[in-house]
Amino acid sequence: MTTALLDLVLPPRCAGCDAPGALVCPSCAEEIRGEPACRMPVPAPPGLPECWSAAEYAGAARRAIISYKERGRTALARPLAGALALTVGTAVGGHPVVLVPVPSARPALRRRGHDPVTRLAELAAGYLREAGWPVMVAGMLAHRRRLADQAGLSSLQRAENLASAFKVAAGWDGLLARSWEGAGVVVLVDDVVTTGATLAEAARALREAGTQAPLAVTLAATRRRGRPREGDGG
Repeated sequence: MTTALLDLVLPPRCAGCDAPGALVCPSCAEEIRGEPACRMPVPAPPGLPECWSAAEYAGAARRAIISYKERGRTALARPLAGALALTVGTAVGGHPVVLVPVPSARPALRRRGHDPVTRLAELAAGYLREAGWPVMVAGMLAHRRRLADQAGLSSLQRAENLASAFKVAAGWDGLLARSWEGAGVVVLVDDVVTTGATLAEAARALREAGTQAPLAVTLAATRRRGRPREGDGG
């Protein structure tokens, strides 16, 4: 029986602390929302946009992200997207927004059975629209080639793995070649920033297609201590 189905038929347990009674308890919900702030990896790779995250990749935030992304607890998308929407709003101020999710690799999509980052971007956009914010989601990035799993790779290995990995998907080239004036701030969206290699490569692909993504927003930012752990992003 899948984790998502178990969430429907059994009393829920908090994804952050495993306490019974709620998908996310109030204390862990506050930790997941965190304190939206600019959190850049050190050292930052060339071309990395300004990175904003809701929280550090630790504690309840880390456990909830892993449960959502890797363990099938897809009901966590809504509380996580709320944290993402709050971070987007803090990062961009009152400007219109174009959210560009970083695409998952096909093997990861098959293994997980869902596209976690795109779903988060869509839900976050909905929350922002409800608050009167002009926002759109543009799935304009695609993989150019097959990638190795990023988990466990060093900073150098991640950069090599991601070199020229993304391209602008078919049908978006002409649109990107036009002026984005009035369309909004282009913001890359991912779940976790670790070395920044993934977001730097995504920004490079957009630049080559004619647009700038000055900001990136994630749920969490990894503390750079030793090797990446389970569920770490790029």
